[in-house]
Amino acid sequence: MKNTLKKIITAIITLEAKFILKKYKPKIIAVTGSVGKTSTKDAIYTVLSHFFFVRKSEKSFNSDIGVPLTILGSENAWSNPFLWIKNIVSGAMYVIFKMRYPKYLVLEVGADRPGDIEKIAQWLKPNVAVVTRFAQLPVHVEFFASPKAVVEEKGHLVKNLKTDGLLVLNGDDDDVMSLRELFRGSNVKTYGITNLSEVSASNERVLYGERNGKMVPEGVTFKVDFKGCSLPVSIKGSLGRQHVYPALAAITVGLGEDLPPVAMAEALSLHESPNGRMKVIEGEKDSTIIDDTYNSSPIAAAEALEVLKSLALLGRKIAVLGDMMELGKYSVPAHKDLGKGAAKIVDMLVTVGIRARDIAEGALSAGMDEKNILQFDSTKEASDFVEPMIKEGDILLVKGSQSVRLERFVEAIMYHPEDKEKLLVRQEKEWQKR
Repeated sequence: MKNTLKKIITAIITLEAKFILKKYKPKIIAVTGSVGKTSTKDAIYTVLSHFFFVRKSEKSFNSDIGVPLTILGSENAWSNPFLWIKNIVSGAMYVIFKMRYPKYLVLEVGADRPGDIEKIAQWLKPNVAVVTRFAQLPVHVEFFASPKAVVEEKGHLVKNLKTDGLLVLNGDDDDVMSLRELFRGSNVKTYGITNLSEVSASNERVLYGERNGKMVPEGVTFKVDFKGCSLPVSIKGSLGRQHVYPALAAITVGLGEDLPPVAMAEALSLHESPNGRMKVIEGEKDSTIIDDTYNSSPIAAAEALEVLKSLALLGRKIAVLGDMMELGKYSVPAHKDLGKGAAKIVDMLVTVGIRARDIAEGALSAGMDEKNILQFDSTKEASDFVEPMIKEGDILLVKGSQSVRLERFVEAIMYHPEDKEKLLVRQEKEWQKR
């Protein structure tokens, strides 16, 4: 019964979304990939909203329900039938009456299972498609025949890109670049760090500040190079290339819209990256937390560890790593490989979840001392045990798939837990019930 109602609601709001797009004709910028979709969507929104009336997908609204809800400008009603009725009525008002509507829609489009993007792309038909990055083991690969099948599913967005549209590709990813041949048009722009792209980054480094007389990481700074020009850009509050790539994508899109580069850089200086994605948070006992608790996949977790490794700090480096979900037959080797990588970087490893036991096993096999590895089945057990062990100057990377709910670990050790609703992911009432 519940699934039937969901299908009916999805059909209604999708129909309304189609009518709205036909009536108001906003410029649609669709973002897909396996890594960095939400951060890229948010960075593009930051740049475009500096100049235009823009709407973006809230949080990670990227499904057959999330995309139409964004087009309608409505919130997720979860299990509340009255709110769903309100959403449907609101959508009908846009269809029937002439109302103020955004000039641009920045939409995240994801795929949990085969066919997800194909169904959305056929009616969405974006003006701009941005493909962020793939991975050898993408999240949700459990439901696909292979990692290649994930790439093929994302390719449906490119196939349905308007012929006179703009295709923006991550030039550092061969799988992303392979999608170029699916585009029937000719306007293609690339961005990247390691390869020669039209928009590239150089001089990337960590921004440091001072807290209580000690050096602490505050963000990332780099130069954006394009058409013989070089533009300094700084992103505060978050760390890693995980936020360089989204900024590059945003500037690439902006250049495609003929926006002034200096103004785009100014907009990005005010950019607030999404919660739970390499966010720097002050921890108790003058520690520092890198909150990467939104979700986890092998490539994202490995890159987060590399950021931890790069930090020039005197305190202990501690990684709190939870289960990585939906990896299917790849789960055990992926967790073990992550543990092997962590063993070379951290002073203490904390694993949370049944699958994460393989992270600990991987670290042990790589020579990490067993006394520096702590294993827990739940987030509460981990936070209760680890919190008293935190020392002044420690830096803790916290990362796991959303089902592990490691944002609760961050809440337990952050210096200002009263700010949790502003700083942490999954603080809505529906999530708090779970």
